[in-house]
Amino acid sequence: MRTIRVFALVAVLAMIAQMAAPSNSIRAQGGTIKIASQSPLSGGQSENGQPIRNGADLAVQQLKGNLEKMGFTVEFAPFDDQATADVGVSNAQNIVNDPAIMAVVGHYNSSVAIPSSEVYNKSDLVMVSPANTNPNVTDRALPTVNRVCGRDDAQGSAGAAYAVNVLKAKSVYILNDKTTYGEGVAGAFRDAISGMGVDVQAFEGTTETANFDAVIAPIKDANPDVIYFGGISNQIAVFLKQARAAGITAQFMAPDGIDNPESAKIAGDAVVGLVYTTTAGPASVYPEAKQFVDDYTKAFKVAPAAYAAEAYASTQIVLAAIEKVVSGNGGKMPTRKEVADAVRATKDFKTIVGSVTFDAHGDRDVASYYVLQVKSADPAKWSTNELLQTSQAPSPLTKEAMGSATMEAGMEATMAATESK
Repeated sequence: MRTIRVFALVAVLAMIAQMAAPSNSIRAQGGTIKIASQSPLSGGQSENGQPIRNGADLAVQQLKGNLEKMGFTVEFAPFDDQATADVGVSNAQNIVNDPAIMAVVGHYNSSVAIPSSEVYNKSDLVMVSPANTNPNVTDRALPTVNRVCGRDDAQGSAGAAYAVNVLKAKSVYILNDKTTYGEGVAGAFRDAISGMGVDVQAFEGTTETANFDAVIAPIKDANPDVIYFGGISNQIAVFLKQARAAGITAQFMAPDGIDNPESAKIAGDAVVGLVYTTTAGPASVYPEAKQFVDDYTKAFKVAPAAYAAEAYASTQIVLAAIEKVVSGNGGKMPTRKEVADAVRATKDFKTIVGSVTFDAHGDRDVASYYVLQVKSADPAKWSTNELLQTSQAPSPLTKEAMGSATMEAGMEATMAATESK
């Protein structure tokens, strides 16, 4: 009888537990889902990479609620690629070996993103980049690689158009840092501006980071109207400071690699007047980003720098894709391929940097490009740099689909309508 009573008690307890358990099968599945980021968090480019890490972190913390309600634990896993391809690839291998990681937000440097993404792709792990602008990031047509930012072929063209149409440049001296990114965007600028009849006096690469005397001397002799440097802030700002000290008065231009308060910290007064292009719009052009700016500043005790908002938006996209897959498969843990397919299918998805649609190669179908001018040597005022011009350009696939002549006319009209100077 004692044995019978025990069995009866166990049966009753089992029935009670079953009644108390959640009826929602999604909650019953559970598991851990991780979102990784990769960007330089140490070394000379940490100031450029930290905003990406922080933006993704903030998004995970604020947006993981739906997946948690479905029974999953959601974690953020930041990785430091040190702006170095070998480190990025090594991290990528560790990332794909962790089955809980379902997406990567990164990188900052295209020279790191391209080889790292090859590793992700072999494991069907999706990458959404907030900042990698080199065309080859997406031109390889990998099914797992996407970006919310624009491309350097269009960024270079936007800078060239401003130099000719607004600055009235007749001659330009072009430098680059010999990286995939720097040489690529400088090359796009060169091709566009030479096609507009401007005299390209030089196109030179340099890895110098400390003493630019040998670089500056021929520039002084050439006396160009514009000096364009394709590279990153920790190098360009040093050059800029030394060039101004050497008496060079030409208009300086740079792409988005300069877009960081660190540039003002390094160059001081020499940075004032610099004109730069970027695919990271200032907060003023994103009404949806106002709350993000407040939340980011509160969380990290500093205003968001370039690509922080884009990192947040990239994370919005991957979390929404994961939720969609989980909701559609009965609450089971999604596969990486399912998540990658859902991300690539993103269409008219509202993020804090506007509505995002990916084309078949993972480019944003139409991306925005901005021209700004530095107005203060105070790093704390970097976010107040003056917006001079906004333009839009389609991805190559979008342009092909819509007809190049019609699309180019539309983009020219957009640039004319938004030009403020």
